[in-house]
Amino acid sequence: MVKKIKVLIVDDSQTIRALIKHAFQKCPELEVCGEAANPMEARDIIVKDQPDVITLDVEMPGMNGLQFLDKIMRLRPIPVVMVSSLTERGANIAIKALQMGAFDCFPKGQGAKGADAFDGLARIVVQAAHSKPGSQSIKREVAGQVGGRISTNGTENWRHMFDVVAIGSSTGGVEAVEDVLRNLPQSSPPIVICQHMPRLFTASFASRLNQIIPQFGIEEAKDGEVMRSGMVRIAPGGDMHLVVDKTGGGICTRFFKAPPVSGHVPSVDVLYTSVAENIGRNALGIILTGMGRDGAEGLLSMRRIGCRTIAQDRQSAVVYGMPRVAAEIGAAEQICSLKQIPHTAMTMI
Repeated sequence: MVKKIKVLIVDDSQTIRALIKHAFQKCPELEVCGEAANPMEARDIIVKDQPDVITLDVEMPGMNGLQFLDKIMRLRPIPVVMVSSLTERGANIAIKALQMGAFDCFPKGQGAKGADAFDGLARIVVQAAHSKPGSQSIKREVAGQVGGRISTNGTENWRHMFDVVAIGSSTGGVEAVEDVLRNLPQSSPPIVICQHMPRLFTASFASRLNQIIPQFGIEEAKDGEVMRSGMVRIAPGGDMHLVVDKTGGGICTRFFKAPPVSGHVPSVDVLYTSVAENIGRNALGIILTGMGRDGAEGLLSMRRIGCRTIAQDRQSAVVYGMPRVAAEIGAAEQICSLKQIPHTAMTMI
């Protein structure tokens, strides 16, 4: 008999706890070992039942979710999935939580309503149970020790100036994207990023990156914007796909409305495919950590026309899903650790 994954639900709302529990009861791999209305109650359950994963409300009275997350990661690392309201404040806190080591963040009110509101949370919790709790910061250090040069520190120059660099990521991507950008110089080609996140979260993500990585101008992408060297644009979460195209002035970002591709809107596959079809071979695609396979086929289309492509390796990825599929189907020309990606990208010719 396969051992079930024990989950602790922490939320000050009894209704939300009931909805989350209902979602987990439909997943045969999960067992709810306890519910807590606040971090103090949660602490006692953690000691008594030793859960495999915790779902944690971002905002609670007394000690908030971020404070409790910090204690968990320092004292007894357990995979944590944050549950956040779809508000600007909730999104800002969620981004901080992901940078502190939370596995992922699930927004309240996304997708289905009522009894099915948290159905997508079960899949994330199962994935979290198979991750190494609080390992993101560890991976960021270890990634650079797997041979080769570990970091450019923003001092290295590009040997070849690509028309555009397209980056795709999902679970674990908040820190991975930050690590890559932090080690690229201001003179970098235009960079377009598709990170799986809901609406509002991507705006907070872009704002946070713009504050901590001074060499770039980092914002959410805008429809019809012409990109220049040193610009980084992030696909907004919501119901629009982001593509890139050539204009008389250079590379242009555009939106269009369509159903999910590879399960996502915006989709990494859609972004990469637009690079292959509209930009041509003078482009670079980078696929980072994430669940599923979004981006693998699009990256393959880039490689087939002569673009350069890089995939993050297993050891440094929080979730080795998207880059694994890309490697398996031959879409990745280079497979390297997170810390090696900036140097590898800049030395390609």
